[in-house]
Amino acid sequence: MECNKERNLQNCNCTYDPCSRKGLCCECIRYHWRMKELPACVFPDDAERTYDRSVDHFVQLYNEGRL
Repeated sequence: MECNKERNLQNCNCTYDPCSRKGLCCECIRYHWRMKELPACVFPDDAERTYDRSVDHFVQLYNEGRL
């Protein structure tokens, strides 16, 4: 399967500029899951900018109705 990096970048809200995984969703998901985190794209922009990508933060936002 060929990666659609350019198309993926159109929807990537990650603000961590030096990230080598931007647009490479399969690598991004694998990296964050190993860290017990979720990728930026599942968080609202304001929450993503905190760089708290923890599952707990995601659940908190969900319970607040922000997702």
